[in-house]
Amino acid sequence: MIRQFKKNDLSAVMQIWLDTNIKAHDFIPKEYWENNYEIVKEILPDAEIYVHEDDTAGFIDGFIGLTDNYIAGIFVKEDKQSKGIGKKLLNYVKNVKSNISLSVYQKNTKAVRFYKREQFQIVSENVDDITNEKEFIMEWNK
Repeated sequence: MIRQFKKNDLSAVMQIWLDTNIKAHDFIPKEYWENNYEIVKEILPDAEIYVHEDDTAGFIDGFIGLTDNYIAGIFVKEDKQSKGIGKKLLNYVKNVKSNISLSVYQKNTKAVRFYKREQFQIVSENVDDITNEKEFIMEWNK
């Protein structure tokens, strides 16, 4: 089930955010994510967030965060990845938005492949000022 984020989802969502970022971005020191945890925890509730809740167990196993038409990230628990949850979250957003953009680290090849498969196009490249890592800017249009 996909539903709107509620305030009491915050700790579960933040744990998924931290674990997934550390695992998916092993080319960035884990301290970067740990040091940004509190800042993200503070601003995350202001974003447009949809969570995927396991239908049987009732726990959150993934979420997508947006600011307007920009996807800040799709995060799925490691043991639930490659089971269609990210695609379900993305399709949910595609049904309410006519265009979406995002940034993805080039070294996060799994995510790049996922977005390409989901009809996103690379429109430009840049370097993240904070991490010094190369990124693709990708867009999807209905």
